[in-house]
Amino acid sequence: MKQCVLSLIAACLLAAAVPAQSQQYPVKPVRVIVSTVPGPLDTFARMVCDKIAASLKQPLVIENRAGAGGNIATELVAKSPADGYTLLFAIDTTFTVNPSVYKTLPFDPAKDFATISVPVIYGQLLAVHPSVPAQSVAELVALAKQKKLTYASGGNGTPSHLSSAYFLATAGIDMTHVPYKGTGQSVIDVVAGQVDTIFAVVTGVLPQVKAGRLRALGISSAKRSALAPDVPTIAESGYSGFDVSFAYALMAPAGTPDEIVQSLSREVQRALAQPDVQEKNRTFDYVVTGMDPKQSAAWLRENRERWAGVVQRAGISAN
Repeated sequence: MKQCVLSLIAACLLAAAVPAQSQQYPVKPVRVIVSTVPGPLDTFARMVCDKIAASLKQPLVIENRAGAGGNIATELVAKSPADGYTLLFAIDTTFTVNPSVYKTLPFDPAKDFATISVPVIYGQLLAVHPSVPAQSVAELVALAKQKKLTYASGGNGTPSHLSSAYFLATAGIDMTHVPYKGTGQSVIDVVAGQVDTIFAVVTGVLPQVKAGRLRALGISSAKRSALAPDVPTIAESGYSGFDVSFAYALMAPAGTPDEIVQSLSREVQRALAQPDVQEKNRTFDYVVTGMDPKQSAAWLRENRERWAGVVQRAGISAN
């Protein structure tokens, strides 16, 4: 009996030692800052946060704070209390590319955040206007060595620009960059034949490919797209190891209790496992990573190191 009483006291003391906010989290609405205007990231964040809110029985309130390549939203969260009630949903490039593109940042991407999840990754599709006499990646590379070609992007330092820069460096060729203020207009001008090539998210260009207004040559990620299974990867097209994938990242301020970080990570995985979310991810061409916080942080760190070299070689910079 005495031993049982002592065990009960010990258990109570242990429970009391756990921070109240971690034990009860969340006890109020959670603010989730999304680093873009309404669009793909915002849609994904709302879908996941709705599922988490239902599970935790507290609202996750989305707030869009776009600008400066995600830096505005990221700075806001970096300077917020580390209590789990202010989170960040951002495109991974804020943490992997911006450190090399911007001369200074108002936050430290490696030290100011606790990584909760890199939930999904996605690749880009390399497409050309039908007038470009290239039926494959190899033929495009050969053509680029003979004549000056152009490539469009959604802007300096955007995923479409980065994919092209990485491809050009890998293939040892050069093309003239034609940046736009957004991927939508860049696709329109490639369809119109004003620019020769483009890397863009599969869902953004596949309808044009199916309509015969663009020709698909390759996929940037390590595996083929489920939406375009007949299109080979760049790696399969003669550039073994080529893998340009982008992702979304859910982050919290550094110092957020690990119990909260781990709990939110599990909630993300639970949300992604639901059938309706799985179907939407399929239509978005997102691949679920299944990574835990430690693996997600490592993914961001490794890609930050990789992109540093690409940015330097391509001379990419932002004001």
